[in-house]
Formats: sequence, C-alpha cells, structure tokens
Amino acid sequence: MVEHTIELIDKSHHGDKAARDRLVEENLGLVWSIVRRFTNRGYELEDLFQIGSIGLMKAIDKFDTSYEVKFSTYAVPMIMGEIKRFLRDDGMIKMSRSIKENAYKIKGAEEKIRNKEGREPTLEEIKEATGLEQEDILMAMDACVEVDSIYRSVYSGDENEICLVDKLTDKRNENEETINRLVLQSLLEGLEEKERDLIQLRYFQDKTQTETAQRLGISQVQVSRLEKRILLRMRGKLA
Repeated sequence: MVEHTIELIDKSHHGDKAARDRLVEENLGLVWSIVRRFTNRGYELEDLFQIGSIGLMKAIDKFDTSYEVKFSTYAVPMIMGEIKRFLRDDGMIKMSRSIKENAYKIKGAEEKIRNKEGREPTLEEIKEATGLEQEDILMAMDACVEVDSIYRSVYSGDENEICLVDKLTDKRNENEETINRLVLQSLLEGLEEKERDLIQLRYFQDKTQTETAQRLGISQVQVSRLEKRILLRMRGKLA
C-alpha cells in the first residue's frame, strides 16, 4: 500500500492528473475523519470537507517521497491546518457554545494556577483542573479570540489611534505560540527520560550528534538512529 501511494505521488508530481485524482479519492476518508473534529463550529461539514480537500491536494503536491514517514502522517496536519486557517480567516464569531464554555473554564484554570504557582500552567494541569480532554483544550484555545468590532479603538494618544484590527495579528500569533508550546510539552512528556534528554540536547541546546553521543554515553550512530525513531513517533502523535 505504501509503495502504491508513493508511485501515485511520483506520477502526480510529473503531471499525471489521473494519478493525482486517484490519490485524492483514496484519501477522502482521511479528510472526513479530520473534518468531524470540527463539528459544532457553526459551519456545514460539507463546506469544511471542501476546505480540507484543498489541504489534502497541497499535501500531495508538497510531499517529498524521500521522507521516511507515511503520506497520511504528513497529510493530517496539512488538512487540519487548512481548515483551521479558514475558520480563523472567516471570523471566530461562529463559535459553538461548548467551545466558549471550555474557553472560560481554561481561562479560569490558567489564572488560578498562575496565581498559585507563579508560572504558566502545563497542559496536564489544565486538563486536571478543567476535566477536559487535550484536544478540546487546544481547540478552544485556538478558536477563542475576543469577539469585538475590529475597528474598536484600543489606544489613542500622540495623534495616533490603534484599532483592534491592528492588534489582531499579534493576538493570533500569541495564541499560536501558546498552543505550539503546550503541544510540544505534551509530546516531550510522552518520551522516556533518555529520549527526552536527546531531543533537549539536539534541538534546544543545539548540540551535534557527536556531542550528544558523548553526553549520553552512546555512539553517534545510535544517536542518529534513536533521533530518527523519536521524531517519527512524535510526528505520528501530532497527526
């Protein structure tokens, strides 16, 4: 099955429209599985399916067959990202009651933990405090931006006025960074101690594989193989 998919991707990259269409058709179930996660967002699932299909086609066009990952693993975040971008760009006013309620719970839990611990809360702490699942927490955080007139003045001084629309991009970037931090933290918490140390050394301390091998007491070849396995597993969990 993997060889079949790779063959179709290669043909598609060389202009074979029939191969591209077949790839799309064979992966529509994957699109639907992701679309259903966005139920009750104020949109028809059929509309989100069309958006998700665009993400699937982008994944087909951009997938490098030299990647040591399954196509579906690569395609899932592409499809989800396309849908989430659409929901953000189309306006976050259309937010379900359940997502709003979850957002209030999360905000309240975050404030209590910050006041008590004097630091940002972890994903596990938010889960424990709210009783929500990880996916519901991330979805609420991603969707919840203050609904207001984008032209409301938020600052006026020195003959310069700043409207909410001027601050919107910063707010979105802040939310994205928070979500990415929580997702990464969750992925790292799922690793064994030695695996976590390896990722910390390689990607947070910018150590070479040789330096990492010396710190961990293993060979450079072992570091290379272990790193590859860890990253594949993390990508799989992210998908």
